[in-house]
Amino acid sequence: MTALTTRTVVVPDERLRARMPRRRRTDTGRRIAGSVLFHTVSLALAIVVLYPAAWMVLSAFKPSSDIIGDVDLWPENPTLQNFADVLEGIAGVSFWTFVGNSLVLAVLTVVGVCLSSAVSAYAFARIEFRGRAFWFALMIGTLLLPFHVVIIPQYIVFNQLGMVNTFTPLLIGKFLATEAFFVFLLVQFMRSVPRDLDEAARIDGAGHVRIFAQIMLPLMRPALVTCSIFAFIGSWNDFFGPLLYLKTPSLYTMPMALRLFVDSTSTSNFGAQMAMAVLALLPVLLFFLIFQRYIVGGIATSGLKG
Repeated sequence: MTALTTRTVVVPDERLRARMPRRRRTDTGRRIAGSVLFHTVSLALAIVVLYPAAWMVLSAFKPSSDIIGDVDLWPENPTLQNFADVLEGIAGVSFWTFVGNSLVLAVLTVVGVCLSSAVSAYAFARIEFRGRAFWFALMIGTLLLPFHVVIIPQYIVFNQLGMVNTFTPLLIGKFLATEAFFVFLLVQFMRSVPRDLDEAARIDGAGHVRIFAQIMLPLMRPALVTCSIFAFIGSWNDFFGPLLYLKTPSLYTMPMALRLFVDSTSTSNFGAQMAMAVLALLPVLLFFLIFQRYIVGGIATSGLKG
């Protein structure tokens, strides 16, 4: 007996086959329309965000009389006199003095924040001690404390210690790990580092100092560079702190120097102010462009291989 095999052939509906190219065209058209809409909205938002910066840069090349009330973005009569006025200085102080003061504060802030925050973060992340969770929570709670609450007590203390009109009030907190945000950032980074590295180092006789210096610090480079960028930009742009503690123009920073060009009781040099704002923006921009590739960095855990 011969077995007959019945093979079922499914013939697609002609109408379905006719619709398939049309659906592909519709999906392609929707993707193109969505892409055009997305890029249009992104370009509009970029223009809104970048317009103030473009206005500031172009206003630096305008005479002061053309800045206020002028709706034209592009300068009609470009001039470099504003930059010349800035380089001459103001209030008897050279422009480079302001730059030097800002650099000193910014560099020392970066050093203090990175050192103190790294040591404190290592203690919270790697050392077992009584009340560690409580002290860590208390430190995080300081992020909820407004800065304006402690302004008067801090000023009274620094004034009684004779530290007003010096850089000390602006720097001492950076070396004492008072920046809870950076400590928290480094703690979370250290917790992601495998403890196998610590255990291997302890087997070789290493203590906490050696583990921190030879293992943790090299692995923490991406996080430390991130902290450095934020600390540098925050110190460079700080206006309120120098306004409180610095009284002598020779100690003023760049943000304080910007204020000198605008006087409500006399003639204000808005052109020079725009020029100084552009010059003050350049170091921050260069610092970010140089180190931004380290912000998104991974942990080199090659010691676990093999």
